[in-house]
Amino acid sequence: MSRIAVTGGAGFIGSHIVDGLIAGGHRVLVVDNLSTGAADNVHEQAELVQADILDGQLAEALMRFRPEIVIHHAAQVSVVQSLKAPLHDARVNILGTLNVLEAAVRCGARKIVYASSAAVYGMPETGLLAESHPIRPLSFYGISKHTPEHYIETYAGLYGLDYTILRYANVFGSRQDAQGEGGVVSIFADKLLSGGTPVIFGSGEQTRDFIHVSNVVSANLAALDRGGGKILNVSTGTATSVNMLLKRMCALCGRPFAPEYGPPRPGDIEHSMLDNRLARQELDWSPDVALDDGLRETIDYYRGRKLGG
Repeated sequence: MSRIAVTGGAGFIGSHIVDGLIAGGHRVLVVDNLSTGAADNVHEQAELVQADILDGQLAEALMRFRPEIVIHHAAQVSVVQSLKAPLHDARVNILGTLNVLEAAVRCGARKIVYASSAAVYGMPETGLLAESHPIRPLSFYGISKHTPEHYIETYAGLYGLDYTILRYANVFGSRQDAQGEGGVVSIFADKLLSGGTPVIFGSGEQTRDFIHVSNVVSANLAALDRGGGKILNVSTGTATSVNMLLKRMCALCGRPFAPEYGPPRPGDIEHSMLDNRLARQELDWSPDVALDDGLRETIDYYRGRKLGG
């Protein structure tokens, strides 16, 4: 079993990956500044160091732990916030990743697994976006997630650091923040279970490739030993409109479909669906949790939180 460090491991996706690593018998160090993550999300068998990826504490923690693999999920994840505060977005996502790469090389890690995003592609030229699609991001977030990909590839060439870059579609599931600009699934679930009215920005006919977090976990676990030197889409390869998503969630919650509609948000892409065939091939992976099953699990989680608190 391996020694693995997970940046952002107290956050939504990162904490689920930590759970999967612990279940696989790995030793895990979580580095998280807890600005959006929560210590309660971290598995009790993982070690948690509260530190920012922009600080020297990151290198100290990695030098002490000596991970073989670094899974990098700490990030500024909001498209809207990237447009409001592009300097902060760039500091966290670009300079923060550089700091992670420097620390990974110094501590002798053999591989980095990097969480990138579908936002790097920008306006689709085809219905199903392969990894070879042109990179023309529409937001500063898309730029700040793509730029580290070049640094990672160059660090690999200079220092022999192996890597796998995973470009995520729209990830949803338990532990996702339903406040602010959290994922649309968690926001809809919160509104439906609270008796509120969900708001859809735009016509609702915009489509996304919604993938349950457990499928993302299995892709990361597969990337520990596979996908070296590859950029891979982690997705379902299926498009679902926001209207259809809410209709499915309304049915699961026993609520009528009666949303409010607001203006489209700047930086939002009309349609996004990622081709996952390369990930299936390189990682020997497939998304085995279907949308409806993932929605049911997510709604049950938020329902349980409301009943418990």
